[in-house]
Amino acid sequence: MKQSKKDTTLNEKDALQDLLEAEKMLLSYYNAAVIEGSCKPFRKEIFKNYTSSAETQFTVFEQMLARGYYDVQPAESKMIEQKKNVFSKVLKQLDA
Repeated sequence: MKQSKKDTTLNEKDALQDLLEAEKMLLSYYNAAVIEGSCKPFRKEIFKNYTSSAETQFTVFEQMLARGYYDVQPAESKMIEQKKNVFSKVLKQLDA
């Protein structure tokens, strides 16, 4: 069976989703490289690349959000307060 171009071409939503996932994966690799980096020039360069990739990831996310491809539910105030309390307790434990 012969595939047509339509069958092998990503639509806009799929292309943006693929790009978003690729940027997320790249960020995890850069994160590992920064943690494992043993010299300042290397870490500085990787961190610069990490920051650039994070900006690209957020831009793609914003485009998906604007096009209705990514559904974000606003967090309830109660949930935000609960999370803040959890992290405040952890922070106090770390300071002790």
